[in-house]
Amino acid sequence: MRGADILVEMLIGYGVEVIFGVPGDTNVPFYEALQENEGKIRHVMARDERSAGYMADAYGRFTRKPGVFECPSGAGAMYSLPPVAESNSSSVPVILLTIDIPLPGEGRGVLTELDCARLFDPITKMSVQVKSAEKLPEIIRRAFRVACSGKPGAVHLQIPEDMLLAEIDPARVSLHVETECKQFPAYPTLPAPGKLETVLDLLTSSKRPLIVSGGGVNRSCAGPEVTALAEKLNIPVCTTMTGQGTMPDDHRLAVGVIGDNGFHPHANWALEHSDFVLFVGSRMGSVVTIGWTFPKITLNKRVAQIDIDPEIMANNYENVVSVQGDARLVLEQLIGMAPEKNDAARTQDWVDELNDLRADFWENAEALLNSESMPLRPELAVRCFNEALEAYGKPAHIYSDAGTPTPHMTRFLKLRDRRTRFAIPRAFGGLGSALPATVGAWFADKERRPIGMFGDGSFGMSVGELETLVRLQVPAILLLFNNGTFGWIKGLHRLKGHNRCFGVDFMPPKGQAIAEAFDVKAWTAKNAKELDAALNEAFAHTQGPCLIDIHVESIADRVPPVYSWLSKRGKDPLSTKAEEVRYF
Repeated sequence: MRGADILVEMLIGYGVEVIFGVPGDTNVPFYEALQENEGKIRHVMARDERSAGYMADAYGRFTRKPGVFECPSGAGAMYSLPPVAESNSSSVPVILLTIDIPLPGEGRGVLTELDCARLFDPITKMSVQVKSAEKLPEIIRRAFRVACSGKPGAVHLQIPEDMLLAEIDPARVSLHVETECKQFPAYPTLPAPGKLETVLDLLTSSKRPLIVSGGGVNRSCAGPEVTALAEKLNIPVCTTMTGQGTMPDDHRLAVGVIGDNGFHPHANWALEHSDFVLFVGSRMGSVVTIGWTFPKITLNKRVAQIDIDPEIMANNYENVVSVQGDARLVLEQLIGMAPEKNDAARTQDWVDELNDLRADFWENAEALLNSESMPLRPELAVRCFNEALEAYGKPAHIYSDAGTPTPHMTRFLKLRDRRTRFAIPRAFGGLGSALPATVGAWFADKERRPIGMFGDGSFGMSVGELETLVRLQVPAILLLFNNGTFGWIKGLHRLKGHNRCFGVDFMPPKGQAIAEAFDVKAWTAKNAKELDAALNEAFAHTQGPCLIDIHVESIADRVPPVYSWLSKRGKDPLSTKAEEVRYF
């Protein structure tokens, strides 16, 4: 057998159904082996290696399986860096195969020569070069084991082309796979005895307890367990931005999103006034803690952490107790240990107080959510989307870029269907991910409609993938927030109290015309009536992708719901009142 045949056979053995990638000089042997196994594994050609990586990232986020993508040597590897770094820091299991120049060419000036193993080492859990064709099965097993065990993340394999062309005696190697490592979490763990008793004692003795659900809960698919524990002990739940969707937003214990970007004031208020906080699957980084300045009343000695990664325990605050383990398993244990007859009255005043604040926030928000001011307000755009998603009545995979849509979507998006998943790549905040991510989201689960949200800056970075969506007939709904500027950066300029904004504006794209040039069904929406009509048609359109070019106010025109920005403008970020805040 050739090395390429063994590689593909191993991938099939690990349950890989789709691999995303871009063709090049060095990966031809790999493509030949894939072609011979078309009925068992599918190759999806992207138009850019970065896009292929974001497809794999979305696949890994929306399944419990690692996303796999491949690229040729040289520039292909360099283009693959951004999505790999994002996946690894976001704890998404992804495996990149870089098909490189033959080993004999090392150090001899061969075109595209690059030390890829070293290049990817700082941004992956493991980055190795295959130097023996017979070691391919062993290294593939290690790749899946590393990507899916412990804290999940990215793995990079540099595979020289001659390793794929080499003939290997099947009798000399073992092609077995580790069933446990086909998906995350591989080998999930539980904490040492006594830890959970301490956590439960703290939860059941506090008068104002709070659970904060982070991205690790969504990664572990532990939303139902968070909900069950909260209901059993009558404890309110906040989420981080990446934990959004842990429980339905209309649940009586669902408070809202904490942190800096797109936060709910009543959720941040709850974090500050709780007497005990249980963080689950959150590293408590700069966004959650607003640069480690919030809460104003220190979190020290009133926090417990449950996380699969012991390295982040008590990294930023002094924990009462640190619990290392898989979120889902740990929560299941806590649910089983919790008393059947909990004293719900002990925390009911706290729950009622938070619900009153939440109701006050949403009542006041009506003025923003219904404002007909022009250009179209982002708050109104979210309201239109909420209503269309509710009317659709089916689950969706929503992937938003980290830029323009983030603050308003995070604050005003309402997810009532537990089957709907919402993801934002927040580790590095790179643009250009959401459009190609809809491809990965579609292959993750074809029963859920893929929806991509992005600004026009992001659109310009990934517009070529419209062809991919059409070629594959992916029924994605693409929402383009169009205003001709890098709004987040322009807003940072204006926060300094002046309007000297440099290098942030560009020509607004003709989104509908561009989409139609790729044979994508498209509409333009400049007001709520047009957006409502376009959304209704978009959700009804199932024959391939569609795009709505939404001409929307920039977040550089009014201060968005960002805690630190509002503070700089002298406003109280914890106020539940609706207020239009200007830069100057």
